Amino acid sequence: MNAYVTGLAPAEPFFAPFRRAESYARTHAFDRPTLILDVDQVAEQFRALSRGLGHAAIHYAVKANPARPVVSRLVAEGSRFDAASRGEIELCLSLGARPEHISFGNTVKKTGDIAFAHSAGVTLFAADAEEELEKIAAHAPGAEVYIRLIVSKSEADWPLSRKFGVQPRAAMPLLRRARELGLRPAGFSFHVGSQTRRAAMWRPTLDEFAPLWAEAREEGFALDLLNIGGGFPAFYGEAIDAPEAYAREVMDLVEARFPGAERIMAEPGRGLVAEAGVIAAEVVLVSRKSPDDIHRWVYLDIGRFSGLAETEGEAIRYQIATPHDGLASGPCVLAGPSCDSADVLYEKRPMDLPLALKAGDKVVIRCCGAYTTSYSSVGFNGFPPLDLVCI
Repeated sequence: MNAYVTGLAPAEPFFAPFRRAESYARTHAFDRPTLILDVDQVAEQFRALSRGLGHAAIHYAVKANPARPVVSRLVAEGSRFDAASRGEIELCLSLGARPEHISFGNTVKKTGDIAFAHSAGVTLFAADAEEELEKIAAHAPGAEVYIRLIVSKSEADWPLSRKFGVQPRAAMPLLRRARELGLRPAGFSFHVGSQTRRAAMWRPTLDEFAPLWAEAREEGFALDLLNIGGGFPAFYGEAIDAPEAYAREVMDLVEARFPGAERIMAEPGRGLVAEAGVIAAEVVLVSRKSPDDIHRWVYLDIGRFSGLAETEGEAIRYQIATPHDGLASGPCVLAGPSCDSADVLYEKRPMDLPLALKAGDKVVIRCCGAYTTSYSSVGFNGFPPLDLVCI
């Protein structure tokens, strides 16, 4: 299967962006699960998305992978940053990011962290509640704010529609309250959902919010900022649009619906770093629960609590390369090593892996640059957290 619907097809036997990281994984020995991250590939992805996004500013979602070499390289490339905490703001500033290029995008912020960000020169804050606006007004007076909206029409593999944002009907009162508090209500933000594989899938969300944008401007709010969030996809086995073409089509859809949005922010995280990383791992055990069990159980030395948290709900389907690829294969349940019964990666949709797979085999898990090291726990059950090598 081609990874991209448009653009260049992947190279065989593995998808081209993995080439350098996977080659490194295959030619080096690791005594523990290790993410190999190709920082040059991150930069190449940034440039491709930048070409497609045109005048929109990329604010890298630091939570996807806060490795210092990644953030430093993106600073050099001209990226801006979406930070969710004081720690992420401090990281970006320490590596040369300008404070006015950092958005404090978490809508749930401690007052002390708001005050710190304001004192450091951060001027742009997200909110989705009246109390949050009051906190910002008290500790970052005069700041620019944007209101995060709940997306109800997501076509993403992993919708994000509960924890953050407000219903559109609640947005106008928040704009009015922000103005009363002396803040500058600059615009709206939303997130179409993680892993929105085709640019056309953005259309329902954009159609939903365009009338609200028009209503706010008609009421006299000088909105000029639209934060379109993340959702930019990575390859997990199902075809996706190539990054430059994807970003260009998204921008065409946005600009047709939001007149006056002179400042457009995009917050790719997964879409920037996922395809730049692979995890070197090892098979610990292959077993069957009964002689007539049609599914083998394959246990790896990495699981949900040591880097693969995104297998929750089996929404993210990592691709696995083994020494026996090309030989006869069959379905298996894939699980991690810990003594926790929840540490099962894929069971509802079993993985198809070679029948020759056995304990001690080294495997490579592809497209792991995002939300792996940053989700890895500190030694749960005595298993080491995911290690990192940047190349």
